Amino acid sequence: MTNEEILGFIDHTLLKASAAWSEIEKVCGEALTYKTASACIPPCYVRRAATAFPSLNVCTVVGFPLGYSVSSAKERETEEALADGASEIDMVINIGAVKNNDFAAVEREITALKRICGERILKVIVETCYLMREEKQRLCVAVTDAGADYIKTSTGFGSAGAMLDDIALFKKYIGGDVKIKAAGGIRTKEAFIAFLSAGCSRIGSSSAMDILISHS
Repeated sequence: MTNEEILGFIDHTLLKASAAWSEIEKVCGEALTYKTASACIPPCYVRRAATAFPSLNVCTVVGFPLGYSVSSAKERETEEALADGASEIDMVINIGAVKNNDFAAVEREITALKRICGERILKVIVETCYLMREEKQRLCVAVTDAGADYIKTSTGFGSAGAMLDDIALFKKYIGGDVKIKAAGGIRTKEAFIAFLSAGCSRIGSSSAMDILISHS
């Protein structure tokens, strides 16, 4: 797989708390130049990025990174992000609801956000590092039944990132219309290829340019 082919699956990401506009602008420009799947940036920069780069596929995050904001806040975040020009939303589930065995609440929240997104892409971050195997299985069902477009492994801010074993589990339990995004700790070309070969349709990465362009 060539570097150019890999980049087509990358959500070129900058979500650090200290990100300045100059850094966001660089990421957006790189995303266009190297034809990444999207640029994934903080919500506060979506309108500015969409205005400055009108042909860019802008992705942003909701309920990020901890997921425990109330559902109405996530809904409002989603509405504003889409109005500002985002075309993809990566939401974080309420992990506490999972630990309370309230998968119905998780599904309701995902359903509500997908209703707002409509035809635009909704990715659901389940933060696998905090989950037991059965919880991951049940979340695959919840994400599928809620109509989301992707299940995503991680925020990159948790105690661990993407694991190939979780990709195999997702493939077994998600519905046929749900795709997989891996994120967190994927920092070599070999790892990119391994996750794509395992069945991922997207990879979230803040280091893809350093790995695939600077060292190519």
